[in-house]
Amino acid sequence: MDLGISGRKAIVCASSRGLGKACAAALAREGCLVVINGRNAEALQATAAEIAEMSGKTPVVVVADVSTDEGRTALLAACPSPDILVTNNGGPAPGDAGQWDHATWIAAVESNMLSGILLIQAVVPGMRERQFGRIVNITSAMVKSPKLMLGLSTASRAGLTAFSKAMSNEVVRDNVTINNLLPERIETDRIQYIAGQLAERRQIPLELARAELLKPVAARRFGRPEELADACAFLCSAQAGYISGQNLQVDGGSYEGLI
Repeated sequence: MDLGISGRKAIVCASSRGLGKACAAALAREGCLVVINGRNAEALQATAAEIAEMSGKTPVVVVADVSTDEGRTALLAACPSPDILVTNNGGPAPGDAGQWDHATWIAAVESNMLSGILLIQAVVPGMRERQFGRIVNITSAMVKSPKLMLGLSTASRAGLTAFSKAMSNEVVRDNVTINNLLPERIETDRIQYIAGQLAERRQIPLELARAELLKPVAARRFGRPEELADACAFLCSAQAGYISGQNLQVDGGSYEGLI
């Protein structure tokens, strides 16, 4: 299927690795002019080279922390009028709610709620004026299935989800859509980190910890970043103009609720 977005300009946040990288690659394959972002210049350059070799299109590289005003300003300077925005950022570490002080909460909100909201606010007016915009937030399955040990991530991303839903109702009339991808148990560095934390906490081998993480997954396997990325590319497509304000779970069928 031709997604109808060849030549469109796309900003993909936190895209030097993991889910962001996979989404940037998927959009580049569809012919988008992609801006990739991260804090590690070496990793970004390596990612840019991979995407260029795979797609024939060399991404614009922006070394910046999207959690900061300076980082967001740098991204928008590199691509002032994006057609597509994929918000993404690394999540806070799991932990004990009793140990999360005010500063810890503020850092989580800046990273996983406000970074996305402020970018959305910045790009939506231009998208509405041009009568095309696709915004996809990569959040977490924990938005709909909260776990206290991931409370920093859950609460912050739920705030972004609520704002996005409210905004989506206003902008869809101008062919601007806002949707959320809710990944669960995708094979990334994050899974390795969480498995390592579980292994250390329970004093068990890493492979046993990984097996524990798979138990609630109906598909009985970890997802692949490319599977989420292809869903992202479709939500950014010309064909997806009637899909907005939605939370698409990419979780191997694991969510037990109806809605």
